[in-house]
Amino acid sequence: MRWDEEVYGREYDLDIFMIVAVDDFNMGAMENKGLNIFNSSCVLASQDTATDAAFQRIEAIVAHEYFHNWSGNRVTCRDWFQLSLKEGFTVFRDSQFSADMGSPTVKRIEDVTLLRTAQFAEDAGPMAHPIRPASYMEITNFYTLTIYEKGAEVVRMLHNLLGSEMFRKGSDLYFERHDGQAVTTDDFVRAMEDASGRDLAQFRLWYEQAGTPIVTVEDDYDEANGVYRLTIKQAIPDTPGQTHKKPQHIPFAVGLLNSAGESLPLNLSADEQGGPVDRVLELSESEHCVEFHGLSERPVPSLLRDFSAPVRVRYPWTREQLLFLMSHDPDGFNRWDAGQRLAVDVIQSLLGAAKDASVEPRLIEAYRHLLNDAELDQALVAKMLLLPSEAYLVELSDQADVPAIHAAREQVLKCLAHALRDELLACYQRNLDRGDYQLSSEAIARRSLRNIALGWLLHIDDEQALTLALEQLETADNMTDRLGALRALVNSGFAAERDRALDDFYQRFSDDPQVVELWFSVQASSGQAGQLPQIQQLLQHPAFDWKNPNKVRSVVGLFAGQNLAAFHNPDGSGYQFLSEQVCRLDDSNPQIAARLVSPLTRWRKFAPLYSDQMKAALERIRDKSELSRDVYEVVHKSLAG
Repeated sequence: MRWDEEVYGREYDLDIFMIVAVDDFNMGAMENKGLNIFNSSCVLASQDTATDAAFQRIEAIVAHEYFHNWSGNRVTCRDWFQLSLKEGFTVFRDSQFSADMGSPTVKRIEDVTLLRTAQFAEDAGPMAHPIRPASYMEITNFYTLTIYEKGAEVVRMLHNLLGSEMFRKGSDLYFERHDGQAVTTDDFVRAMEDASGRDLAQFRLWYEQAGTPIVTVEDDYDEANGVYRLTIKQAIPDTPGQTHKKPQHIPFAVGLLNSAGESLPLNLSADEQGGPVDRVLELSESEHCVEFHGLSERPVPSLLRDFSAPVRVRYPWTREQLLFLMSHDPDGFNRWDAGQRLAVDVIQSLLGAAKDASVEPRLIEAYRHLLNDAELDQALVAKMLLLPSEAYLVELSDQADVPAIHAAREQVLKCLAHALRDELLACYQRNLDRGDYQLSSEAIARRSLRNIALGWLLHIDDEQALTLALEQLETADNMTDRLGALRALVNSGFAAERDRALDDFYQRFSDDPQVVELWFSVQASSGQAGQLPQIQQLLQHPAFDWKNPNKVRSVVGLFAGQNLAAFHNPDGSGYQFLSEQVCRLDDSNPQIAARLVSPLTRWRKFAPLYSDQMKAALERIRDKSELSRDVYEVVHKSLAG
């Protein structure tokens, strides 16, 4: 409440803020005026039953629904087409809040990871739509990542273009002008225009055009004149119902580093001296050429700093450049991004390679440096140690072969764990908690690093790590460490210890439905414990309830969405399974059924062996009698698109 008063000048207008927690709820929460409704998992927590991630999620969701009091209730949507007016703006507000409560860089990494893995996939699939959709059959299908996450990125771009002070003036004008009204996204942008004096006509295309822009960057260095040129081109791929799209207004933040890792002044002319070390270039044409003057050596470019726009960047970074940025870039997000790009390059180079193929030794040394760097923000180190997910690697593929992607990623992970065993053990010991449980950023980072190290070590079935995991499972005073040890065991090859740990965990927490959901999710997302026969057993478990959306998501949703190697079994059994569960749920909860279809909708993304069977699964769903409007819309668009 204080944050919203200080940052946005918005004061709560009731004497009491009331919430209710509901176990069986399709959504995370709803902002009903005077009485916010929450899914129990999004508001009830203690250190014994909720992880650090759950606490942070609750903080963000409570903030989101509270912020809706102004951006959603007092100023609301004229019609459903304007849904992102309230959701995109409020997601941006809650993201700012979470960044201020913790690490801004880590929060940015988390937001962009979701965007690039899931929303970009939505933008490139048959359900692609603008953040202000032109039409819909069932509005519940448009509570999407595009509406929420891309909508928030569009608001963030306005913040980048106008600056904090002018953006605040624009939001003040918006709230004062439209308090008590139902308005449109145009009214929001117009308030920003009127407050700042900026012409945002072209910027409005972000609300009208679907798809993720591709920004291609080429560079050259004129040594004789000390001039470094960037040629930047933008293009937006075709999406269902939209072709030949216009260039959009893109804030593109850049920096340049010299060979010593120092930031260089960005002088846009020979006459300029001492320019800023960060610039936000405003791209508005299909192609731009930008020159930086007064450079005595060829710089290393740091592009799209802090992910200043929701675009894909294509630039031919070398591994040397990525290693350099990973160690020297002052922009924390780009430092992390360089590590991700390097890991992606190494993993992709091993696709289809022999099991004994060598892994880039410089990647090992880069991770060794991270594990030993006590000066770097440890929350950032924890994020940098996470390899790119299989879902992200699939998104980067043209004809994805998931088992091959899984095998290559596993090969890199096991190589790193073997090579860095001593450093991982030292990291684990160094980050042990010595006192009472705390929910501070520093304590969260320590637990994260400790559990990442433990997970890596158990991935290579390390006996010492097994002892540490069993001890942690027994003595942990919080769910983060308890679940971290359980997850590491479940993903290891120690089958007997895994089964015993799962049984003990369930017996201890069987009376807590939210912890039971965690127990389900650890198994459903595991390649070791979550093969299809085991998933089917979980559906028969006494604690599973088809009427509870959280239980359905924790088993069926995580199996299809995160346990990719098992779901994409070449025999097609995972697709058959999902189609059966969607048809079953369609009769009782079509909203959840429509969301569970999502993994099948990208069937064109995969190699023919998989895509043909995914399409057949969609056709089985399509042919179900009395198919709901929710599922009908998703399936028919997927098959037609």
